[in-house]
Amino acid sequence: MASNLSSAATERTDSSSSRAPDDDLLDAAFLDRLRALFVQLRRRRRQRKQGAQQAPAAGHTREFKDHRHYSRGDDWRAIDWRLYARLDKLFIRVFEEIQELHVHVLLDRSASMIEPYPAKRRDALRLTVGLGFLALANNHRLSFHTLGDGCQRELPPLKGQGHVQALVERCRAISFAGNGDLDQALARFRAGADRRGVAFVITDGLGSDPARTSDALRRLAAWPGETHVVRIADPAEAEPAPVGELLLEAVEGGERRRIWLTATEQQLYRDRYRAWTDDVERACVASSMICSTWSTAVPFDTQFVEMLSRGDALAGGR
Repeated sequence: MASNLSSAATERTDSSSSRAPDDDLLDAAFLDRLRALFVQLRRRRRQRKQGAQQAPAAGHTREFKDHRHYSRGDDWRAIDWRLYARLDKLFIRVFEEIQELHVHVLLDRSASMIEPYPAKRRDALRLTVGLGFLALANNHRLSFHTLGDGCQRELPPLKGQGHVQALVERCRAISFAGNGDLDQALARFRAGADRRGVAFVITDGLGSDPARTSDALRRLAAWPGETHVVRIADPAEAEPAPVGELLLEAVEGGERRRIWLTATEQQLYRDRYRAWTDDVERACVASSMICSTWSTAVPFDTQFVEMLSRGDALAGGR
């Protein structure tokens, strides 16, 4: 299984470098689209029904939203007595509960994220900036890490929309190269007891040994927060090469193998690839993580909103 995925799925079709040319994938137009998506998500949240809130826990704040008529069974502590003195009617103060989150974005920077399908790098970087923008615009804290042989912090924790450009510039400088050991990298991720919130792991899941991907992701189950696993996939990865003689080279590890691919082996590859993706999804579900498959063939805006709708913490915002 590991050999099939790490070689056939990453057949080298060009000599792409570890860092593609600056193709304006993080330009001003893209940031304008993120702002529009931010407004869309905020409007969707405001349309939800809100009720009177209990006193918030540490790390929360409350923001007054509206009044509504008192009904039997409502918490009497939420009654606006000043309004009662003026109108001689009972009204309940309705608040929005706002929780500051610490958003952790973990980006896989191994070679398979750019070779032989550079569109994966493009979407992974755009998704990183999109999540970071949403976190900073909602006044949450943001930590950005990259995953390779280990887990590397790329920026100090950020807060405030003014740091968006720093995130963009750091993403432009990321090199995608080398072997990816997802198991080892996630083992080194330490959010800290005071850094709970929501984590997004952006990876293709291939790395040096795809057979260990599910076990690697299970390491996040012990982390007490909302966890999203976003598997970046190019449609060509699910479909093997045409029948005939092939020289395959693993982009992570450099192993070469000459094979003659038959129709039977083509179908075997499809079956094993499907079984592998199903196993990754089952591992996430069993560990209460939210798993999304991000296709490079689908527009960014469509997938971004759909992915956030699966979890409430970051999409809710302020």
